[in-house]
Amino acid sequence: MIEVRGLTKSYGPHKAVDHISFSVRKGEVVGFLGPNGAGKTTTMRIITGFMPPTSGTASVAGFDVFENPLEVKRRIGYLPETPPLYGEMTVEDYLRFVARLKKVERSRIASLVERAIEKTQLGEVRKRLIQNLSKGYRQRVGISQALVSDPEVLILDEPTVGLDPRQVAEVRTLIAELKGHHTIILSTHILPEVQATCERIIIINRGKIVAEDSLESLGRRVSQSQAASRVFVRVGRASDDLKAQLQKIGGVRAVQLKDADRYEIDTDGSKEVAQAVAGVVVTSGVGLLELREEAFNLEDVFLKLTTSEESQLKEGALT
Repeated sequence: MIEVRGLTKSYGPHKAVDHISFSVRKGEVVGFLGPNGAGKTTTMRIITGFMPPTSGTASVAGFDVFENPLEVKRRIGYLPETPPLYGEMTVEDYLRFVARLKKVERSRIASLVERAIEKTQLGEVRKRLIQNLSKGYRQRVGISQALVSDPEVLILDEPTVGLDPRQVAEVRTLIAELKGHHTIILSTHILPEVQATCERIIIINRGKIVAEDSLESLGRRVSQSQAASRVFVRVGRASDDLKAQLQKIGGVRAVQLKDADRYEIDTDGSKEVAQAVAGVVVTSGVGLLELREEAFNLEDVFLKLTTSEESQLKEGALT
């Protein structure tokens, strides 16, 4: 559905996007992650035809973004980081206006506007001026305009910015409902959001793709050099000897004292480690108040990959 090959965008000597290539299958939901300034927004603007690349190609549903821009735009619903809203229009009038701009068949406009309003829960403000809405509602209008043409592809850049926790949960549910019916690229800084909704993840750093795989596969790859799971322990009182005792347990890779009474223990993921940790803490007599185990998560993967890339670049500059 989406094909990107050798895409590059340069601003003078600086390459915001540096020869990246990836593809997204029809109906797939892909998380597009990276630190600030990594090149995410630039890539999405190129795919949607908002800016030209310096070199390389991008196509949507078989249409080249710059040879057939109108065909591409008909197939894409785009929510940029700052939604393109007209404050002097009502929500409903604005959505009708967007539908007409996207050349939606006149007979379908009313039903698609209703569907977009329903999906984004804008019914109670549909007659209000956009400029009088809260930031959260304006963000929902931005999502609604991306949906109103019933596009094959949705590209969402930070779709939950300005939303409260309940609204964030509603957007996650919405993305899950759209899965399969639309091909979706989701860019966000909220990693649990990606973990909850995306089937595959692309991580970009300094304009280059540093990882592209399912979360599970990325976790396995990173865990070869880092903990596969993490045990959190809270004790009744601190002990100088406890950290040393915990480090001697088989399967423990690292122990950090986070506060006076909390330990963070990286392990190889074996089931016996948590039991051994509990035994050591109880035997030491410091008082075991809490023990919980967590599997490797997306934040660990993200930090490991982007930090490794930064380190390699710095080492290269020094040699």
